[in-house]
Amino acid sequence: MPTAPGRLPLLGHALPLRRDPLGFLRSLQNAGKLVRIDIGALPVVFVACPDLIQAVTTRQARGFEKGRFHQLMRPMLGNGLGTADARTHRAHRRLIQPMFHNDRITAYCRIIGERARELAQSWTPGQLIAVEKEMRTFAVGTLTATLFPTGVAGNGHRALAEAVGSGPARHHAMLMRAVTPAFLDRLPSSPNRRFHATAKRLHRAVDDLITTARHNPPSDRTDLLSALLASPLTDTEVRDELVTLLFAGTETVASTLAWAFHEIARHPRVEERIVAELDAVLGTPPSPVGSHQLPRLAYTRRVFEETLRLHSITLLMRRATEPVDLGGYALPPGTELAFSPYALHRDARLFPHPDRFDPDRPARALLPPGFIPFGAGNRKCVGDTYAVTESVITLATVLARWHLAPVAGHTPRPSPAGMPHPDHLPMTAHPRRAERP
Repeated sequence: MPTAPGRLPLLGHALPLRRDPLGFLRSLQNAGKLVRIDIGALPVVFVACPDLIQAVTTRQARGFEKGRFHQLMRPMLGNGLGTADARTHRAHRRLIQPMFHNDRITAYCRIIGERARELAQSWTPGQLIAVEKEMRTFAVGTLTATLFPTGVAGNGHRALAEAVGSGPARHHAMLMRAVTPAFLDRLPSSPNRRFHATAKRLHRAVDDLITTARHNPPSDRTDLLSALLASPLTDTEVRDELVTLLFAGTETVASTLAWAFHEIARHPRVEERIVAELDAVLGTPPSPVGSHQLPRLAYTRRVFEETLRLHSITLLMRRATEPVDLGGYALPPGTELAFSPYALHRDARLFPHPDRFDPDRPARALLPPGFIPFGAGNRKCVGDTYAVTESVITLATVLARWHLAPVAGHTPRPSPAGMPHPDHLPMTAHPRRAERP
């Protein structure tokens, strides 16, 4: 198996992974279907071929468990869906999956729509908005409002918002821990201390929410928290699942929405087509976006999916639990594997002109195995439909009322993190013609 260039003694490929993880991972797409990288003394098999990624995540999934990256996340995520072993994952997913069935998503649309209208109504003409921060606050508030009891959501929102508000730093720390040699993980460095402090703050906020729900059970127990508290799970297991959902359901949505507003502003023709679709579907002035209108917002959804392609999860990992044959190589138990949705989605062999923002790409291109923004197989994100629904409703609601203009001379840069979010995205809000008095 070929080894990626740039390996150093003791450090392996840790330096390029830390200095420019996105660029380094993209370079591996041209190094072969399988290529060895070293994180310190730990060899990792990087999978660059979509068919082999599909084999790892679907056809041969029983031979793999979550790998080193997810193990290092346990101080933050505990033993939730994102890090659990296969047996625990199956049992817990059966409890959680019904909360994301289509009938539930339809019910959530009303809450998401209300939250999106409140967001749009909170802005004033000419206001300078830090879009990345606005989207993060919006995402955590919306998730809290849809998945937790009303009283608990209201009482716990501020603490949760503050705890989840450190999302960028948390995602950066997570990626850096994954690509750092093991002997550095145990050092009391500033990044490690911040990581553990953030985990404690988030755990404390969710524990308080669980305690509130235990002592003041809601009359309508149709939310996720009530379902989990009524299950055989311990409070610690409930907390781990809630933290995992907060982690997965806020930064991914917030980051992708922020990038979407940026890309739309950079491409006036795209914005014109979205606004034309919104005028046709929502009318002028725009009516609220409901579940029945989502199928008609086809172009808006394509814009969101193209944003997902360009700005995807940086790195996912697996560990072989039994002997596995992959791409002609015999991998022993314990072998660590990694693959990058970000690099896969920018592979020119799959997506011509991969760095171009093009919502008119053929629909067949945005399908597995080449397009996996939420992962694949039995470990695919449980809330993928929720995330897409929330994002399309939010884009439609905001863009029907506002044009967000980029600040001249400023270009946001992707921050190296588990989800590459914009480092800073200031935009100025200008009302649409229909909103002017």
